[in-house]
Amino acid sequence: MTESPHPLLPAGTPVLHLGGETVQVGGVDGGDGLRVQPAGAAVRSLLRGLDGRRSERTVRAEAQADGLPAAAVDHLLAGLRATGLVHDLAPVDLLAGDPGPAAVARAAAELPAAVPGTAGGGRWRIRRQSSVVVDGATRVGIPLAAVLAGSGVGTVHVRDRGLTTAADAVVGGAGADDEGRPRSLVAADAIRRVNPLTDLRPLPPTQHPDLVVLCRPWSASDPLQVGLQRDGVPHLVATVRGETGVVGPLVLPGATSCLRCADAWRREADPEWPRLAAQLAAADPPPSGATVTCLLTAVTAAVQVLAYLDGAAIPASCGATLELRPPALSPVLRRWPPHPECPCGATARGGGAAESGH
Repeated sequence: MTESPHPLLPAGTPVLHLGGETVQVGGVDGGDGLRVQPAGAAVRSLLRGLDGRRSERTVRAEAQADGLPAAAVDHLLAGLRATGLVHDLAPVDLLAGDPGPAAVARAAAELPAAVPGTAGGGRWRIRRQSSVVVDGATRVGIPLAAVLAGSGVGTVHVRDRGLTTAADAVVGGAGADDEGRPRSLVAADAIRRVNPLTDLRPLPPTQHPDLVVLCRPWSASDPLQVGLQRDGVPHLVATVRGETGVVGPLVLPGATSCLRCADAWRREADPEWPRLAAQLAAADPPPSGATVTCLLTAVTAAVQVLAYLDGAAIPASCGATLELRPPALSPVLRRWPPHPECPCGATARGGGAAESGH
């Protein structure tokens, strides 16, 4: 037996007594649970000790010292794994954690979602080593940056030179008392409240981020987008246009359709689109979107960002947008295939989607 895996039973998993020496682990809200019998003091101690910090070999040795046979320990762990209650952490995940009890407590709540399905583990390490730039400290951008920091992304830098207005206030973002402050500082405060160890600094000019999130309403004609496409930097739109939350497209330059592809399809559908687009992009519109729309857009974008960084699956927003229209706010997928006249190169690859990750 090697020093890995390190079994983790999430701290929030219910462990309930059913009388006598029977306990039920999980299974109280439609998910699978496991009833354990007999579950004396040694079994309960073993369950409480599955905190991911000890290897399976250490867990077995401690349980045997408490009087549990090795076969009983193996049987219990196998049952917990079969029901999906226990997650196996890799040593690289543990080494990627920040020191200190507060950091350990924060990570304990995030690790279960960051570990399952990763071949060989290490998804938490990937997040800790990743860098994301959020362009626009908007009512979507700041909550999104905070969610990414809380989810373990090591570097989250928010770019915005504007000043906060009263209309920028949103849960998880700017507060009512932030009016007049630089938006970049307000964003930094929101991130620090969630994870004070997140690196907020801009990357060196010679280093590209793993992903840039564009949180301004109209980005296809933005010079920033042109530079990202040219430099091969993946980028994702996450914004509210009018009252509709829009997440995507996620652009993997040269592999998926780009923002100009979508703009070209709009132009084909409406010859007047260039005139409309020029007016839409001429100035930053006032903040819009209900609080629930902004927050749902931010969370939906965070799911797409983490899916890309983790490399576990192709994000749904590759070559597509997820549109959240009130009042239902159920995501509607709208595909934007590569446009044959766009020079981005995606048509040659035949791609509306591509492999995610680094």
